[in-house]
Amino acid sequence: MTSAPAARALIAEDESLLATALAASLQRLWPTLEIVGIAANGIEAVEQALAAPPDIVFLDIKMPGKSGLDAARELAEEWPEQRTFPLLVFVTAYDDYALQAFDHAAIDYVLKPANDERLQKTVARLQARLAHNSHPGHAGDELERMLQQLRGLAPALMPLQQERLRMIRAAVGNQIKLIAIDDVIYFEATDKYINVVTADSQSLIRTSLKDLLPQLDPEQFWQIHRGTIVQISQVQSAQRDEAGKWSLRLRTRPETLAVSRLFAHLFRQM
Repeated sequence: MTSAPAARALIAEDESLLATALAASLQRLWPTLEIVGIAANGIEAVEQALAAPPDIVFLDIKMPGKSGLDAARELAEEWPEQRTFPLLVFVTAYDDYALQAFDHAAIDYVLKPANDERLQKTVARLQARLAHNSHPGHAGDELERMLQQLRGLAPALMPLQQERLRMIRAAVGNQIKLIAIDDVIYFEATDKYINVVTADSQSLIRTSLKDLLPQLDPEQFWQIHRGTIVQISQVQSAQRDEAGKWSLRLRTRPETLAVSRLFAHLFRQM
């Protein structure tokens, strides 16, 4: 009888000493675990995980370029359907608010610097889940499980609501263009800007979707992708293709908008 292949883990941590310490602790508590890489930030974590899929990813919450949560969301959106989604463990400094959010969403986490007693419990849970997922018919459950957990975690970690935006101020040359919020059809993130799309124009503003979202009415504007927020009244229809992917047709724009896995549940009952 052949033994199961060794589990493979990727660590994403921007503090190299803490990353090395976590790797050493894991190898001491789980000698057969193979540490296949250490990513210095969330961007590298996504790239490495997609290029050489691990069984487990340890994600530091706060990293430059892309946070651990953002990396988890991107992995969930981009993960190939034919591959088993990795188990995710978030690594965080002690913070009551964050830990309550993780507990509420049933997402596993470890505190840094890693404590062997706490880490051993995480190792036991990971080993049990890997054994569960190895049974026929269970491998595909992990992605949906993580999607549900990330959906549960998002509201708990959402910044406090701010005063609602009524107007968008966008720079156009040496002038400031005022765009009524009701005229916005959707917001689309680019590198360092957000593209504000109306029926007949597009304008760039320098902010992030993370900062913009708390200023929008959640009943009026829905996030449908990590880079897209749409005014739901401007959606004409939602369509699902043969692969199960959703897209939205707009009332006054010709383009369609992709809906990621993380937000597909918003349209399944429409």
